Amino acid sequence: MKEFNLNRINIEKLKLGESPLKLIKTTYNDLKIKDGYLQDEEGHKIGTKGDMYHKLIMDKILQEGCLDHNPRPKYHDFYSDATYDDLKRIITTKENEEIKVGDNETVIEKEHGVEVHVPAHTLSVNQGIECIYDLSKGETPMITLRPIAIKTSVAEILWIYQKQSNDLVEFDELIGKNTWDKDHKINNWWEEWALRDENGNYILNEKSHPIIGSCYGGTTGPRNMIYTEVIEQIRKNPDGRRNITCLWQTDDFQRPHGLKPCAFLTVWNVRHGWDGLDYLDMTMIQRSSDFDTAACINQVQYVAEHKMVARDLGYIPGIFTWKPVNVQIYDRHLDQTIEMLNREPINAKCSIELKEEVISFNDVKPDDIYVDDYPKELIKIKNPQLKFPLGI
Repeated sequence: MKEFNLNRINIEKLKLGESPLKLIKTTYNDLKIKDGYLQDEEGHKIGTKGDMYHKLIMDKILQEGCLDHNPRPKYHDFYSDATYDDLKRIITTKENEEIKVGDNETVIEKEHGVEVHVPAHTLSVNQGIECIYDLSKGETPMITLRPIAIKTSVAEILWIYQKQSNDLVEFDELIGKNTWDKDHKINNWWEEWALRDENGNYILNEKSHPIIGSCYGGTTGPRNMIYTEVIEQIRKNPDGRRNITCLWQTDDFQRPHGLKPCAFLTVWNVRHGWDGLDYLDMTMIQRSSDFDTAACINQVQYVAEHKMVARDLGYIPGIFTWKPVNVQIYDRHLDQTIEMLNREPINAKCSIELKEEVISFNDVKPDDIYVDDYPKELIKIKNPQLKFPLGI
């Protein structure tokens, strides 16, 4: 068994004037790995390659990760019908439980209770583990440690690189949740990053739709990025080594924009294999990864894009490499992390596939990407979904 050193974290939190963490459990099973896969007690291969990397990185963060001191987001905790003693800095809940509020935590008394803003810290490492998958051999970043939905993830990558859009209504259209004309509501997580004026109202584009400004699709669109910098270049010169897309464009950031890119750079190379076949390899570099909530999704997105581009160009999807730099786990995700480390993955292929009839990158739709041999219902039963509190 391995032990997570919670005391080390709590000493730092107390120094910062914050309440200590309480975890359900601080121990988890040792990892048994052989030939790139997890092993069970009898030494048999279990799970996917993604499961192996997922546990390996979670373990690395728990054992080596450092606590950030001045996080941007905060958790918003609300205690209904509670009272607050400002002198003692104690909240008394309606169940008469007393909660001590740290000096670095903000209390807002409201009509029907008390709201507390608590810094959303992370544990992180700056040397994330490089993850390598040979797609031609069916290796996959998909995990079975919890259910993963891919349709919205694929829609997001198409929104950014195929539609090259920063229009939030167009993203809702891709995921089948467009209600803008009816109620002027946005139904995707990007709504938090929509541009707003000084009164908090959406800034609208020429279609009268809210946008995220000069980032993501606002960066790819003006440059026709995936087409001119990858697809067209490889068609002209398959052996070129300058096939790169980069979402980190500081000139764009001088204009109004939402979230700065996390997964921001891809490098594409053709490989003429000794088996006589031609492969397309791709590396994705990510400056920051909210690991528990998004690492698997980000990898799945870019594997999907990898397969789309390879199909359009007529190459076999080869090696996909994910190079994360800062990899973090939020302090309120530590229980979920230890839970996943103690879960046994499920044997399944879980390979990310593109329907055979689709050729052109332009023609791909979210439903054209699917996961072969993904036992979703079994995963829901054995390794059910976990809730991850989000900082705002």
